Amino acid sequence: MRRRLTSLGLLAFLGLGTMAFAQVTGVVNDGNNFPESDVEVTVKGTDKVAYTDENGNFNIDAKVGDTLVINGKEFKVTSTNLGAIKYAEDADLKEVVVLGYGLTSTKPKSMAASTTVSSEVLANRPSATFLNSLQGAAPGISINSASGSPGSGKINVRIRGLSSLAANTDPLYVIDGLISSGSQFRNLNSNDIETVSVLRDAQGTAIYGNRGANGVVVITTKSGKYNSGLLVNYDVLTSFNLIPKTDYNLASSKELLTIHKISGIGAGASMTDDQIANYSTNTDWGKEFLKVAASQQHNIGLKFGGENVTVYSSAGYLEAAGNIKSTDFKRFTFRNNVTGRSSNGRFNYSSQVAIGYSKRNQLDQETNSGIDNNVVQNPLFGTLLSPATLAKYSFVNGRDMYNQIGSNTSGRSAWILSDIINGGIKNRFTETSIIANVNGNYKLTDWLSVGNRTGVDYRNHERLFARTPNGYLSVNVAASQNAQFGGNEDITNTKDFTFSSVSNITFDKQFGDHSLTVAAYLDYLKAHYQTSTQRVNGLDPLNWSFGSGDGYVPFNPATPNIYQRTATADKLNAGTLAYFGTLDYDYAGKYGLSGVVRRDGSYRFSKENRWETFWSVAGRWNIDQEEFLKGTSVRMLKLRASYGTTGNQNLLITADNLNPLFVGANFYKTLNNTVTGYSNLPGYNLIQIENPNLKWEKSVQANIGLDFSLFNGLVDGNVDVYDKRTERMFSSLALSATNGTYTLRGNNGEMSNKGIEVGLKFNIVNKEDFKFDVFANYAYNKNKIESMDNQDLSSDNVNAVGDVAFQWHLYKYVGVNQQTGEQQFLDKDGNITEEPTSADRQLTGKSYYAPVQGGFGFNLDYKGFYASTLFSFQTGGWSYDNFYSWLMDPSTAAAYNGSADLLNGWTSTNTNSNTPAITATNIGVEGSSDRFLYKTDFLRLKNISVGYSFTKKQLQSLPVKNMRIFVSAENIVTWTDWKGYDPEPIQSYSLGVYPNPRSISLGFNVEF
Repeated sequence: MRRRLTSLGLLAFLGLGTMAFAQVTGVVNDGNNFPESDVEVTVKGTDKVAYTDENGNFNIDAKVGDTLVINGKEFKVTSTNLGAIKYAEDADLKEVVVLGYGLTSTKPKSMAASTTVSSEVLANRPSATFLNSLQGAAPGISINSASGSPGSGKINVRIRGLSSLAANTDPLYVIDGLISSGSQFRNLNSNDIETVSVLRDAQGTAIYGNRGANGVVVITTKSGKYNSGLLVNYDVLTSFNLIPKTDYNLASSKELLTIHKISGIGAGASMTDDQIANYSTNTDWGKEFLKVAASQQHNIGLKFGGENVTVYSSAGYLEAAGNIKSTDFKRFTFRNNVTGRSSNGRFNYSSQVAIGYSKRNQLDQETNSGIDNNVVQNPLFGTLLSPATLAKYSFVNGRDMYNQIGSNTSGRSAWILSDIINGGIKNRFTETSIIANVNGNYKLTDWLSVGNRTGVDYRNHERLFARTPNGYLSVNVAASQNAQFGGNEDITNTKDFTFSSVSNITFDKQFGDHSLTVAAYLDYLKAHYQTSTQRVNGLDPLNWSFGSGDGYVPFNPATPNIYQRTATADKLNAGTLAYFGTLDYDYAGKYGLSGVVRRDGSYRFSKENRWETFWSVAGRWNIDQEEFLKGTSVRMLKLRASYGTTGNQNLLITADNLNPLFVGANFYKTLNNTVTGYSNLPGYNLIQIENPNLKWEKSVQANIGLDFSLFNGLVDGNVDVYDKRTERMFSSLALSATNGTYTLRGNNGEMSNKGIEVGLKFNIVNKEDFKFDVFANYAYNKNKIESMDNQDLSSDNVNAVGDVAFQWHLYKYVGVNQQTGEQQFLDKDGNITEEPTSADRQLTGKSYYAPVQGGFGFNLDYKGFYASTLFSFQTGGWSYDNFYSWLMDPSTAAAYNGSADLLNGWTSTNTNSNTPAITATNIGVEGSSDRFLYKTDFLRLKNISVGYSFTKKQLQSLPVKNMRIFVSAENIVTWTDWKGYDPEPIQSYSLGVYPNPRSISLGFNVEF
């Protein structure tokens, strides 16, 4: 206000205020005729700027005949009071599409295949990461959580299918313009996120060059608004997490003993019918390993804005217990975002600082795939494979257990697993993260500006792992070594620091109906990685304390093979450099053309192949701007097309917590390892042979899309068709063993992904006190390996040229011989056999990657009451159910659990059964058949929320502005034929899955 008064005073002093200029006033409304605050209003051709207040009012220095530009739309000044201005045809059309590197666009002018997910979809959800909340919310992006452990990083994210067989396929994540070093975001508070934009085609991703081949997820956090008062928001969410049920029909103790008796093996083989009938132990191991888990989260945020500066600050706390004992997660986050501008509007700046600290206790299996199928070390087996005939774990600790049973663990693996979750193994991770960046842009002239964004991403991970001195595994191993003390403790510390800086110069000018934006960029990134691990063997139970350094048994040279200590360390520097240019042209809002050319260099490749060029071109035609559609009910009808290339330099799949830039850093070099050789002399071991010809994986993508808003906004949507091809696919090349190694890392083969994506929204009712809309999205992806030199068809799951990646290669199970009860299969010639061999396997065309995914739901708001739903689904995936195969094996049921379905197997009086006889002689040959291959199709009620928002009139006696209460449920119902806990994880074999829980939450939100 001070600047406007000064301007008026100056005009009055000069005697010009009433001659040429005036204060032009008006009210800006959105597409629904509701006032819009903080909307920018400018006078075309000048640097005069004003912003609407909370009631949509504005005033600005202008004269009759001037043109006002309101969020990109032009209005002629016909009087000094313009009244109500509806600046957008539809509220959705004003949506800002964030493309990255500071580039944004509006929905009508965007040429990218992108979807924006708003904060309403992500906030107040019980998950520790926003990624889980994206499932089903946007077409073309598949989200599959492989673990329900709180704070888990085992989340599979794919955009437009699987783009590689061996390299990393995670998308690139960009947070507030800063390229993130992570692939999981447990330390990012979902309530701080304003929007998430998913960029899918070359137009949206080519600007990221060597990082964009797998798609890009752009995250924008919240900010304050100019000329707004202080707003304080507090919300709390309390949740209760439940484990879903399985359909394995687990045997009771009496049923299991009956199976033993029929099969002739196991504890029940020698028992009489009366003894079985009177057997009293019937342990429910699900109750022993699982529990109802509670979680809570609290978030407080404040934002305010003056004429030239805004602030958003928040603090959040999350505490979640795991459904499996000994697992939990705690997190604290703090964020401060500042935006500002100079009084003349030429200089704009922003800064973001986010600090997060989290601590989680997890099962060892979460990050140690080596124990996936270990029945005495993976507690995820405990709920299903523990026999009901075994009594509950009743020991003080593992030492007490060893004193009573010694090393005799036959049939008692459940006790070992119980000891693990009761403290026999401890596995704790802490993570401290700091993400900070500062951005500035200065307009040298009205059409030329320069800018820079510089930021850091720092993460410190610490892992404490121990086989505790009183744990059964530690005591048992110590006894076998004749050692007094057992156990070991590992301390691993990893530091990851990434520095990035992007500078740009931008030309942006309008020539009548023509507008042209040309920009040049320099993108520099440097990353540093350091890790160290210490292991101590031998823990004294009298004074050992987890992570404290107490209780370590000193090394004794007299017993050199026990109580050894080891230490390892690693250090790596990495970096990339790129320079690129962008061009955007628009004619009268009707036609658009865009292009990107980017030159990338990476440390990962040899000098000969260090640099690569990526590019894209795109165009659009806003058909709704043609004369023949003006005045019709078509609000937007836009045809767009793009074609371009992107790269992937991350040549290995990245483990949880690790920056993908550091994995496979030296593939183009010959590597040796120092080892201890003959007579304890030092020697060298060949790890890999150099391949100076190693290059980026390269993706070439074409896309055609149609965006529309029809029938005066009744139907909004988009359709995209794409063809994406990965060239120079990274894999292992076969070598003769005479070279000292069997493989060479290199580029080998091509893969294609073709598909269609559809997003629809029906705005059925859109009144001030009653809104109702229905939405749906669908994506289909057809994956195909086009070529590959080293095709290997020797296993059950293979990559065959001309077919889908990771398809099943099995022989067909056709049922039971009705005469004998033996299993029957088809051999390679289509004949029935009871003795199949590996040569009888056939390609099935079935992969564990589902080609179809999507979601749908509705939003309802009526006089303060609201309800929303989100359903997610996937179809076409197939996984092998190990659990059911074990439960249906009578020989396995002798030591572990079994399914009561075995009792429905073939007998002389039940010859029509499709389950073989318990005594069948060819049990075990079904392992390479499709008998236990099941669809992972599912339809899930991902989220449902019901609540009430109190009106200002209802709250007038309270010092609050808004208040709402709500109840929500997550993963509450899943319709599927999958028998296990959860069909969602993408995996070939169900080797133990921490189930994704069902959650019921109660929430409260208040604004002051």
